Amino acid sequence: MTTTVAWISLPIPKGLSRADARKFMMVAKGLMSTKRHAGVKSDQNLHAPPALEAAVSVLADLVDQGWGIRIDAAQMVSVRPPKEAADPAREKARVRKQELLKRDEQLSTPSVQRFVAEMERPREFRGRFVSIFSLMRDGEELRKALDRLRAGEETEGGLREVIDPYVQIVDPTERCTHTGLRLGDIWRYFRHTWSNQYTSTPGRTMLLLIRDRAAPYHPVVGIAALGSSIVQIKERDDWIGWQSSQFTEVLAENPTTRLARWVNNRLDRALDDLYLDDLIEDGLYWPSLWTHPAEEAIERLRKESSTRRDDHRRFVQRREFKRHIEPTDAEAWRERAESDLFRSKRCLALAELLRCRAALLPYLSPPTRAGLAMALTDPEARRAVGDVVRRAKAETVGTEIADLTVCGAIAPYNALLGGKLVAALAVSPTVIRSYHERYRGYASVIASSMAGQPVLRRNNLVFIGTTSLYGSGSSQYNRLHFPAETFGGHGRIEFRALGHSRSFGTSHLSSVTVSALVRLSEQSRNGVRVNSIFGEGVNPKLRKVRDGLDLLGWPSEVLLQHGRQRIVYGVSLVSNLLPYLLGTEAEPNYLYRRNVKDDVTKITDWWLQRWLTPRVRSTEVLDAVAEHRTARPFRHGARVPIVKTNFRTES
Repeated sequence: MTTTVAWISLPIPKGLSRADARKFMMVAKGLMSTKRHAGVKSDQNLHAPPALEAAVSVLADLVDQGWGIRIDAAQMVSVRPPKEAADPAREKARVRKQELLKRDEQLSTPSVQRFVAEMERPREFRGRFVSIFSLMRDGEELRKALDRLRAGEETEGGLREVIDPYVQIVDPTERCTHTGLRLGDIWRYFRHTWSNQYTSTPGRTMLLLIRDRAAPYHPVVGIAALGSSIVQIKERDDWIGWQSSQFTEVLAENPTTRLARWVNNRLDRALDDLYLDDLIEDGLYWPSLWTHPAEEAIERLRKESSTRRDDHRRFVQRREFKRHIEPTDAEAWRERAESDLFRSKRCLALAELLRCRAALLPYLSPPTRAGLAMALTDPEARRAVGDVVRRAKAETVGTEIADLTVCGAIAPYNALLGGKLVAALAVSPTVIRSYHERYRGYASVIASSMAGQPVLRRNNLVFIGTTSLYGSGSSQYNRLHFPAETFGGHGRIEFRALGHSRSFGTSHLSSVTVSALVRLSEQSRNGVRVNSIFGEGVNPKLRKVRDGLDLLGWPSEVLLQHGRQRIVYGVSLVSNLLPYLLGTEAEPNYLYRRNVKDDVTKITDWWLQRWLTPRVRSTEVLDAVAEHRTARPFRHGARVPIVKTNFRTES
C-alpha cells in the first residue's frame, strides 16, 4: 500500500567551515540535477574533513537508492525516502534494484574479481580439466532428461534418476572430491550470485551445500547457512511469547509455586554465572549482600562499572580480544573476566541482580504462588521478574535458536522450485544433528568471560528463523511445510510467517559511506567509543554509523530506516518451545526423531511428489531450465555476473 512519505531536513553538518559548507551545498545541488552520485568521486574528497566527506557520501547513496532531494528557499537540504510501490511486482523490482547497487559494488572490488576468476579458471584434477563450471548443471541436458520422463508416466524412482539431492556440511578446510575445489570457496562463489551483498556474520556459522548425485561432478542444487540469531526480533519474540511484558502477563494470570521457584532459581543461577573473586577481594561484594542487598553497595558497583568502561575505551588493545581461548583454559577465561571490559560488565550485571533480589525478597522468600502473585502487583518486583525473563532469553537465543541467513537454489534448479527443497533440508534432522555435533563442547565466549571459567550452554537447536528478501512475499517459503510423521514424529514442520521486519540498518549505504561515518565517529572529540570487540555490545558497525550520523547533526533513527520490509518466518522444531527456551522445562520435545537416518531421502521424496512433479509438466518451466548452458556459448544463471568497476572506492 502506497503511503505519503515526509521530507527529512538535513542541516549543514556540524563543525564545517564556511568554505566546506559551500562545498556541501554545491554537491547537494549537483545531486538534485544528476540524480546520480557518479560525479561525487572519492578523489574530490581526498583532503576533505571527515564530516564533509561523510555527509557527501551519505547524500550520494540516498540519491542512488531512489531518495528524493530538494533545497528550499532557506537553503535547507531535505531528503525523502522512496515510496513503496502498490504493485508487488514493481515493489520487488524496486528493492532488487536497490540491493544490486551494493552487490555490484562488492563484485567490482579487485579481491572479489580475482577470487571469481580463480574459481572459473580451468585446472587439472584427476586427469580432467575442472572449474566451478563443472558444478553447474547443464539446463539443456536436464530438460532432455525431464522430457523423457514426461513422455511416459513420471514415477518417483524415475525422477530420482534425474535429480537425487544430498546435504553436504561445509568444512572450509575440506575439498570437493569431484573437482578439488575448497568447499568453502564453492559456497562463497555461488553466494556471490545472489542479488544482495555477501557479508559474513559473527558468532556461529554452519554452511550447507545441497548437491545432486544424479549428474557428473555432483552439481550444486543450492546453498544455505545457519548462523547465530539476532538477539532482538520483535515479530519472532512476540510469536514465541518470551517478551518480558508478555511473559509477566502470563505469570500474573496464572501464578504457580513452580514458577515462583523458577524465578528464584534463575536469579541464583545468574549469580553463580558471575566471577566474583576480584570483587570480593576489592570489597565490592560480600556473600551476605545476596540475603540483604544494600543500595549503597549497588551504587558502588555501578560506579565501578562506569569507571572500568571508560578505562576500556581508553586503553584497550584489540589484539588481546582477538586471541582464541581454548574451551578448557580456565586461567585464560579468568584473565578475560578481569579485563576492564568484562569487569565493567560483571559489576553492572551484579548491580542489576542485587536490585532484582531486593525487589523480590519480600515476596519470594520462600517462593510461593501467593508470593509471586503479590510480586507481580508491585511495579519494582514486576520489573525484576521481567529482567529474569530477559536473562533467561539471553542464555538461549544464541545457542538454541539459529537464523537461516542464506537459503536458495541456483540455476537451473531454481526454475524447478529447488529453493523449497533447500529450505526444507536446512531444517532437517541431518542438519540439526550436524549443528549439535559442531558446537558440542563449544564454550560460550561472553558467558565464559563473565564467569571466569568455561561455560557450556545447552546446544539443542529448537527454532530456526529467516526472512524473505522482499516484503511483498516469498515463493520459496510460502506454503512450505511437510509432515513430521515422515520421520516417525508428530505434527508438521512449517515455515510460518510471523510478521514484517522493521526495515532498519545500513544495507542502503555503500561501504565507502559506512567507512566515512566510522572514521568520523572514531575521530570525534570523544575518542573511539566502539572498538568492534566481541562483547562490547550488539552490532558495533551499526552503532558507529549511528554515532557518525548523530555527529553530523542528522536524524540517525530516520536515515537508517532503509524502507525494505521483509517477511519474518519461523520454524519451531519442538512442541514445548517457550517452556524449553526459558528453562521451565528441562528437555526439548522434538516433533521428529533426531536420530532418523533417511530424512534427506524422505524430504526429497516429498519435494519430488509435492513440487517437482507438477512443475515438470509445464513447457514454460522446462524452457526456463534449458536456458542455462554449460556448452559453448556459455550462458548460465549460476555464474557470478560480470560488473564494471565504475563504483566509488575508498581513497
